[in-house]
Amino acid sequence: MPGDASPGFGFRLARPRSMEEALDLLSRYGPRARLLAGGTDLLVQVRAGKAAPEVVIDLKKVSTLHSDIVQEDSFLEIGALALLSDIGRDPRILGFFPALAESVATVGSIQIRNRATLPGNICNASPAADTLPALLVHEASVSLQGRGGKRTVALSDFFLGPGKTVRRDDEIVTSVRLPLPKGREGAAFERLTRRRGVDLATINLCCRVEQSGMTRFAFGAVGPRPVVAVDPSGKLTRPGLGAEERDRRIRELLQKTSPISDVRASRDYRTAMLLVLSRRALERALQRLAGGEGA
Repeated sequence: MPGDASPGFGFRLARPRSMEEALDLLSRYGPRARLLAGGTDLLVQVRAGKAAPEVVIDLKKVSTLHSDIVQEDSFLEIGALALLSDIGRDPRILGFFPALAESVATVGSIQIRNRATLPGNICNASPAADTLPALLVHEASVSLQGRGGKRTVALSDFFLGPGKTVRRDDEIVTSVRLPLPKGREGAAFERLTRRRGVDLATINLCCRVEQSGMTRFAFGAVGPRPVVAVDPSGKLTRPGLGAEERDRRIRELLQKTSPISDVRASRDYRTAMLLVLSRRALERALQRLAGGEGA
């Protein structure tokens, strides 16, 4: 097996140069292998004893994987090796998906964002992952490649629970796709933590409103996996909607969440702040819609 022993760790490091070689390694080692692109989650888990792979497969030299952000006619494709810091300042992300740029800016520190990748943040499948609500309201999908071929999975179908996804042991995420807006829309990301700076989210969420009136929310850290809630009625975007009616409709959407009490916050506090942050996100999303974003 190509690779080196890793001092201080109980695994070997493989550096395949082709997708075929990487998939061969995955097929051979199965669940005993872990993939590395940025490594910002994996190395923490290894040091904490939460992961004990026999082999770590470094994907950075695989020739068919890339770090480019490519705009096609109907979607934006983010390569598997694109760094979060590059995604957050890309002009197309800032133009079409400013809420995603906002969420990326909250992931760890600048040092983390200079190493971390979007597929890594997705595949780690933390319910509190900050990029997930923005990706979900924009109906992102994940492209995977395995020995059996390629497939695309909607991000809304990707998560099974904390740390668990539908990605098979012999598959590699090759890119993340975001459909380009078909008309004017606005979106905004909100996040609550215990302290300023590097901390996991107590709550995070994103709201997207379309010119048609369709409103989508996605909520993180309030269930075993991110939650998507949709209001197709158009009433949340209606001018002159009263605060009481707005809050009633938001509360109906929040019924899909299931916040718990833990070291970061109580269930009651999360429930109260979900409404507050949802109001803020909706207001900012409507302001961006009025400004003509996403056309």
